[in-house]
Amino acid sequence: MGVKAAAALDEELMSTGAYSIDQLMELAGLAVSQAMFALSPPQRTPNILVACGPGNNGGDGLVAARHLFHFGYKPTMYFPKQTKNELYQRLRIQLEHLKVPFTDDFVGTAVVSDYIIDAIFGFSFSGEVREPFPAVIRALAEGKVPVLAVDAPSSWNIEDGPPKDGPGKGYNPPALVSMTAPKPLIKWFKGRHFVGGRFVSQTIAEKYGFDVPPYRGSDQIVEIGSHGERL
Repeated sequence: MGVKAAAALDEELMSTGAYSIDQLMELAGLAVSQAMFALSPPQRTPNILVACGPGNNGGDGLVAARHLFHFGYKPTMYFPKQTKNELYQRLRIQLEHLKVPFTDDFVGTAVVSDYIIDAIFGFSFSGEVREPFPAVIRALAEGKVPVLAVDAPSSWNIEDGPPKDGPGKGYNPPALVSMTAPKPLIKWFKGRHFVGGRFVSQTIAEKYGFDVPPYRGSDQIVEIGSHGERL
């Protein structure tokens, strides 16, 4: 699913589908938190650094952090480009009420974390990485702490995959959760791959040419292989 189709699908979910942005973000964030739990439960990796960008991808990260807290993790937030949008302000307040800490020191916090969630840039990213994120993405690429990327590894192009130069060169995280459907960049991805976002009807999925993943029971995610098979 290319960037235009992904954007059109989001618009359709909020028009024909009658979802609000709050609902979609809540379900996406829940899927991210379930993917994290599937990768490594809090008894094994309690300290999670959640890096959030200024857009919807960052909102998914804020929601995921709240769920992770209730799952028993100890999340820390890196959210340097905060918006005045009411939704994002409410998501931050929810985390503050849980006493989830916010940090300005990504690199220093990353080295003492057990896992990192990359919710900086999503499928709509294009162009150059702007401050303060070049150093952050370079740290993701060069660090030893495992990373779960949300919808796309930050700095990747949805159509062309990883950048050939710049801070994201060589960045291929060990885990990815695609929202709604995998994007073309998945052909370059080498790690564990989940699909989440359990809010698409069969009618809408058929219109956009993808299959609704075979979710089980109350699961919000499905792990799939390199050829699209359910694992």
